[in-house]
Amino acid sequence: MVTEEKLRAFGQLICKVAMGKTLNREESCEAYRQIILNEQPELQQGAFLLAHITRKPTTEELSGVWDALDRFDTEKFRADVQGVVCDIVGTGSDAMKTVNASSPAALIASACGVVVAKKGAKKVTGVSGASEIFEILGVNLSSPMSNAKQCLERYNICYIPGEAFLKSGWARLIQYMRFTSAFNIVGPLTLPCENTDCIVIGAYAPEVCDQLIAILKEIGVKRAVAPYGMVNGVDKGKGIDEFSPCGPTRVVELKNGKIETYTVQPEDFGIKTHTTFDVASFNKAYDNAMAIKQVLLKEYDNPLADLFCMNAAAALYVSGISNSYREGMERAQEALRSGKALMQLNHLTKQQT
Repeated sequence: MVTEEKLRAFGQLICKVAMGKTLNREESCEAYRQIILNEQPELQQGAFLLAHITRKPTTEELSGVWDALDRFDTEKFRADVQGVVCDIVGTGSDAMKTVNASSPAALIASACGVVVAKKGAKKVTGVSGASEIFEILGVNLSSPMSNAKQCLERYNICYIPGEAFLKSGWARLIQYMRFTSAFNIVGPLTLPCENTDCIVIGAYAPEVCDQLIAILKEIGVKRAVAPYGMVNGVDKGKGIDEFSPCGPTRVVELKNGKIETYTVQPEDFGIKTHTTFDVASFNKAYDNAMAIKQVLLKEYDNPLADLFCMNAAAALYVSGISNSYREGMERAQEALRSGKALMQLNHLTKQQT
C-alpha cells in the first residue's frame, strides 16, 4: 500500500509538471517507474500523464520514459537472424485517420527481403491499432514470444503485440486510456526484439518526429526515419503518422550519427497525389482489416496500395536494401503484385498461433 509520504511526493511532482517545470532524465524515469509498476493510485497516474503531455515532454524527459519502459516493462528476445532488422510503427494519435499502414507495410517489406520485427498495440485514439488488425487477419495475440522469435527466424517477419512484451504498466494502461500520453511517443521506441537496429517511426506531430529521432540516437539505433505526413488543402497541423500519398511528408532521418530533415512528395515515390478520402479509416476495425486484405489479395493499383507501398519503401530505404524511396517503391509494388506479401501474412498467421 502506498504511504502518505509517497502520495504527497508524487502529488508535488504532478504540480511541478503542471506549472511548466521540467524534470531531469532520472526524475522522469522514476515517475514513470511508479506508474508502470502501479505504485500510485490511478487518479494520480492519470493526472501526471495528462499534465505531462499537455505541458509537452522534453527530449530528456522522454529518454527517462524510455529508460523506465525498457528496464521495468519490456520483455525481450534475441533472434538468430543475419543482417539488419527493421521495425515499422507509428505513434498513433494523429489527426487525420487512415487505414492502418504500418501493418501491411511490414508484410510488404518483409516480402522484399527485409527482416521485420513489427511491434504494435491496440487502439488508443483511432478505430484500430495494429493488434486489432492482425487479430482480425488471424494472428493470435496470446501467442508466446517464442513463436514470434521462430517466425522471424523462419520467415523474416513477426508481430509482437504490446500484450505479449509489455509486462505490466503500459499494457494495463492502454486497456482504459483514450487520451494521448508520453507512452504513445516512447512506446513505439521499445525494443522487444533486441536485434532491431533500424526503424520507420511515424509521429502525430512534426516536433515529436524530432524528439523520437533524438531519443533513437541516444539509445544507439543506427538508422531511422520519422515521417509526419500532410494532406494538400488541409491545415499542416492535421497530419498522419506515416508517409503520405496525399501531400508532402516531413522526414527526420538518422544516419551514421547525423540527423537530417527534408520533405518528400508522392512523386518522389513515382505515384500521383491522392486525396485523404482515398485512404481514410473506415468506422470499424473489421472494415480496415478487410481493406488491407483486399489490397494483399488483388487490389494492387489503388490509393491504399500506394499508401502501404510508400511506407514499405521507407523500410527498404532505411534498411539499406534500396538506395532511394523510388527504388524501394518499385520493389514494394512488385512484392505486392507477385503475391509474396500475402504469403508473408499466411506465414504469420500459421506460425504465430
